[in-house]
Amino acid sequence: MLAYTYLAKGTFALTQKPKPRLLGPRDAVVRVTLASICTSDLHIRNGAVPRAVPGIAVGHEFVGVVEEAGDAVRHVRRGDRVAVNVETYCGECFFCRNGWVNNCTHPLGGWALGCRIDGGQAEYARIPFADTNLIPIPDGVSDERALFTGDLLSTGYWAAKIAEIRKGDTLLVIGAGPAGYCAALCALLHAPARLVVCESDPFRRAFLQEHIPQAEAVSPAQALPLLSRTERGGADAVIEAAGTKESFRLAWECARPNAVVAVVAMYEEAQTLPLPDMYGKNLTFKTGGVDGCDCRKVMELIAAGALDATPLITHRVPFSEIDRAYELFEAKKDGVMKIAVQMEHM
Repeated sequence: MLAYTYLAKGTFALTQKPKPRLLGPRDAVVRVTLASICTSDLHIRNGAVPRAVPGIAVGHEFVGVVEEAGDAVRHVRRGDRVAVNVETYCGECFFCRNGWVNNCTHPLGGWALGCRIDGGQAEYARIPFADTNLIPIPDGVSDERALFTGDLLSTGYWAAKIAEIRKGDTLLVIGAGPAGYCAALCALLHAPARLVVCESDPFRRAFLQEHIPQAEAVSPAQALPLLSRTERGGADAVIEAAGTKESFRLAWECARPNAVVAVVAMYEEAQTLPLPDMYGKNLTFKTGGVDGCDCRKVMELIAAGALDATPLITHRVPFSEIDRAYELFEAKKDGVMKIAVQMEHM
């Protein structure tokens, strides 16, 4: 099969790999129909993910059709259309039972697909623990609508949940890229009185304002003065989804005392928590990678029309042109937000 492969730091390439097969009774093999490129894939190529294994097929945002299922798989079967959870989890360990699936203690637990084992920028992918990691796509939901279920929308849903947004709150989301966009989209489910999204790129501010008109899109220079003038002196909750030194600092600066700051961005360098500068604000920080424990709820919301991230798909390319797609995505050319990579099975 054709697969987009991590060869070495700085190098991805289309290669031929053996078609995956079942390695255990809880596995499934999925024929990939649609995939996408994530910023985390760029982090792998840049060498910022030490656990990434050279030689694996990258990609963790994808949907497809079950080609084969192991004897112990009960909830999906051959021919089912499915979305794939970015997290691989056993469903049985202490962390899985508590809903912290990102910390699954199984050797294949956590972010494995497209990082430590072959992922979905390939014609086929083996999915461990198929019953927990494959989400059936309901009739009437297209591949494009389902594409972001397992990562981007799950990230946004989880970010909004851990930020503890309450009805009537003022919420700040930092970053209007795909992750920030989905966090803002999911935050609206919690009925904040005010949703402010901070973004340095004028195009992305305009894009967000067009597609999420309930939000106020502001620049980093505007965010702190704006939120300082609120009744409580800052945002009730902050979601940091930009992943820069400046955005990390802005997150706690814009938070009111006793606020929750949810840091869901992935950084390529260590950040400093300047405790003396924030002394007395009594902030609660919540950090980490997405816990993909709510994928089924996300799919229900998609099917009900309550969540729709398809406006993020600004470009569509065939799999044979994935090199060009990466160039476009990394350079943020041509107004790109997300790229749908269409598989070309022969």
